Amino acid sequence: MPAAPHDSAALLSFPQPRACPHQAPPGYAALRDQGALSEVALYDGRAVWLVTGYPEARALLTDPRLSADRTRPGFPVLAPRFRASVARKLPLIAQDPPVHDTHRRLLNPDFSLKHMRAMRPEVQEVVDGFIDRMLAKGPPSDLVEDFAIPVPSLVISRLLGVPYEDHAFFQDATGRLMRATEEGPSQAAGGELAAYLDRLITRLRAERGTGLLGRLAAEDVENGTLSHEELVQIALVLLVAGHETTASMIALGTVALLESPEQLAQLRADPESLPGTVEELLRVLAVTDLAGSRVATEEIEIAGRTIRAGDGVLFSATVANRDPEVHADPDRFDPHRTGRSHLSFGYGIHQCLGQNLARLELELAFRTLFTRIPTLKLAVPAAELPLRGIGTGTIQSADHLPVTW
Repeated sequence: MPAAPHDSAALLSFPQPRACPHQAPPGYAALRDQGALSEVALYDGRAVWLVTGYPEARALLTDPRLSADRTRPGFPVLAPRFRASVARKLPLIAQDPPVHDTHRRLLNPDFSLKHMRAMRPEVQEVVDGFIDRMLAKGPPSDLVEDFAIPVPSLVISRLLGVPYEDHAFFQDATGRLMRATEEGPSQAAGGELAAYLDRLITRLRAERGTGLLGRLAAEDVENGTLSHEELVQIALVLLVAGHETTASMIALGTVALLESPEQLAQLRADPESLPGTVEELLRVLAVTDLAGSRVATEEIEIAGRTIRAGDGVLFSATVANRDPEVHADPDRFDPHRTGRSHLSFGYGIHQCLGQNLARLELELAFRTLFTRIPTLKLAVPAAELPLRGIGTGTIQSADHLPVTW
């Protein structure tokens, strides 16, 4: 089967910025029309594969001939700030089996559906607490600052055993890490977070601390299953991933619902439809455009294309979630769709560890927000909201979200 030409000058650059959070960039529609796989150009001009077909993405994300190991030659680097990280095998996200599977098994119990059900009252308490503060302060409010960021930040802090009184530091460092476009600022912010977590885990290990990190430090570092350095890196991944994308989903999901009054009215009339609404928001918004980065270790033929060994392969949730072969009228926000046919949490062995937690937070955040503040509305037109991509542009975010009631 033919491989695509490697003339990067004629290729669409990836990622593409969005003008609207619930609409795909115009260039992505053209890619979708080209088939399930297309070549795109990275910041340095390198041509890599972008998988845009939903069935093909699922097939390739479970194909052992694709590696998540960033140290392999040919692994796609999306931005200058990631150049240093390709020299490290970051736990979970950049490891292949069997090491990946060992680390994942250590973490699975704390992110299981059973554990999430047990956490539900605590997450509800967190959500109510921040809404109490919003109501006490009165309108207007910045929903990002007052609700969307602090809710998942406090929840992940409690789950991990990270002192929430340090939240200002790790939110600032995480923000600088995620928004950095160059290697220097990214390394500086990541280094600050790693140093903080190194000290915290040392203390948790000595004091037999609580939370996920305390348990892993006391049990798995002590018995040699994990090294101290590995736990620091795992903690870094969980802390950063545990609140940034969920905060974006809470903020942009609120905008999407406020801009869809018919769907919001139906949701208020039938609160049991909320889980389906959350899934549709995840599909349409796809705040994390990138559903995976891989490098081929062998030649793969799929959808009339040949992926050569050493080729970089990227997966776009934004486009795959709108595959017309899977979803009728794919650009329409329809909370009544059935199934969970989206890649917003990735797929395969590297599927988002925290997806059960994210769903719980989103469900309780939207349910409580629109119940307790039924007259909630945007304080500025949606077109004037300061929306932008974070870092490489693969994560969509709202810097501020002025609301009133």
